[in-house]
Amino acid sequence: MKKIIYTLLLLVPLGSFAAGDKVHLQSADINLSDFKAIQKGAKHYVTYCLGCHSAKHMRYKRIAIDLEIDEDTVLAEIAPEGARIYDQMHTAMNEHDSKKWFGVMPPDLSLIARSRGADWLYSYLKGFYVDKSKPFGVNNTVFKDVGMPNMLWKLQGIQSPVIRNVKGEEVISYLELKESGSMSRSQFDTMVTELVNFLVYVGEPVQLERKRMGKYVLFYFLLFGIVAYLLKKEYWKDIH
Repeated sequence: MKKIIYTLLLLVPLGSFAAGDKVHLQSADINLSDFKAIQKGAKHYVTYCLGCHSAKHMRYKRIAIDLEIDEDTVLAEIAPEGARIYDQMHTAMNEHDSKKWFGVMPPDLSLIARSRGADWLYSYLKGFYVDKSKPFGVNNTVFKDVGMPNMLWKLQGIQSPVIRNVKGEEVISYLELKESGSMSRSQFDTMVTELVNFLVYVGEPVQLERKRMGKYVLFYFLLFGIVAYLLKKEYWKDIH
């Protein structure tokens, strides 16, 4: 029962910093036509996320096809060492170890962008702050009592919450950078955007092809509409 409750807590996001306050989500600058950004996001995912989270609905072969890059490039620059081009993006972590360390198996993230939304993911990845009362020493402004460490802290740095009092309740006003990471703020924002861009792509890879085909479909309907209009005029020209 404890594991079931813990799993539900992981799956349900908290909608506020404190009771009654809604979380302000930052806007993610998603551009699925930017193949370079998605490619970089795929590399970030393998480097920082795949150790715990699979994206099993995606294959490295599909990435190569959709992003129009060479298979050897995918294996050399994106996939982990030893992976094959037709492999799915599975984590190397086994279920026994994950339950020992986290209590549950970390969720697969294939559809996380569709269930949470790009802005939520972007805000979540930037919203970790120091909280020594938690098992991993961090909490999150978007997902209170988060059950995972901040894997990007070396890049972002360490943030602390600035608290204000609202109607007798302590509320996080904003996060203050206490210790700089290896990236500047703008560099980290770009990196997170690329990662979220990749997750949005993974959630619906076919949308790339759908959008490419969309202009042809619209052109077909326009052409059909013109033909139908001219045909209607021809049929009805002698009817008064």
